[in-house]
Amino acid sequence: MAIAEEASISAAARRLGASPSAVSQQLTNLEQALGTALLNRNERPMSLTPSGVLFQRRAQTVLNEAARARAELARLDPSVLMRLRLGMIEDFDGGVTPQLLRDMAEELVNCQFLLETGPSHRLVDKLDSRALDVIVAADVGAEADWMEVHPILEEPFLAAVPNGVIPDGTDTLEALRKMPLILYTERHHMGRLIAAHLARQNLELGHRFELDSYHAIMALVAAGAGWTILTPMGFMHAHQFRDDACTLPLPIAPLKRTVSLTARSGVLQRIPADMAVRLRSLVSELVVGPCVERMPWLSDKLKVLE
Repeated sequence: MAIAEEASISAAARRLGASPSAVSQQLTNLEQALGTALLNRNERPMSLTPSGVLFQRRAQTVLNEAARARAELARLDPSVLMRLRLGMIEDFDGGVTPQLLRDMAEELVNCQFLLETGPSHRLVDKLDSRALDVIVAADVGAEADWMEVHPILEEPFLAAVPNGVIPDGTDTLEALRKMPLILYTERHHMGRLIAAHLARQNLELGHRFELDSYHAIMALVAAGAGWTILTPMGFMHAHQFRDDACTLPLPIAPLKRTVSLTARSGVLQRIPADMAVRLRSLVSELVVGPCVERMPWLSDKLKVLE
């Protein structure tokens, strides 16, 4: 299945933590046992033969049933679940993710947790390819029919500006037009979301920097190099620069995003729903509480979702 999904023996080997020669030998053994070729090895990227297409469907059914069996057993005896591959957006890695893992480790006593942190679109792709079991990520598009989605948090985008650059009584948008905009990269979904929103507002704002790190963006804002658009979690994430910047509601139409826990529907039984309940409690305590304490104007905009 890994070879079929990656269309490459070397990529499948990296995903499985095995050597390419071992994976290639396993494929040969499987084809010999079935008496048919499953992949066209001479093509780049590899493609499935007609037999391979048929076998992939059956193999996925087998893997899904095995995952369901493990999940059902884990509900009866948490020590049974041996591995959980979890993907998390970086916004949670300072507090929420470690606490979630500690809490789950107390319940799933023999489970090995494999954590991957990354941008939302990449996590969704890895869940789709079955390289991850559960992800916590911003919604990046329409919900697919294979997804089990548990909304966790709704958060607005805000403006972060250097301290003192917008005097009281000044038109905020006009003041910001005179400053460079530091953009979150459009290589990631969040950057594309921001860019599309600005385009809908017919705003052309000059920018010199396009970065993919909250810390780098906030370091430039704190140094007075410009202003940026990001989320409350992004602002709080770059904690060493917060005292040299302030936040404001966007001086244009509001923009928001939803962060959800997503798994493949029905595979892990009640485990994703139980994780979502635990995660909402942690987000309320460790994200919403500190954000609203620092930015009271967010009290009716930053919401844990049920």
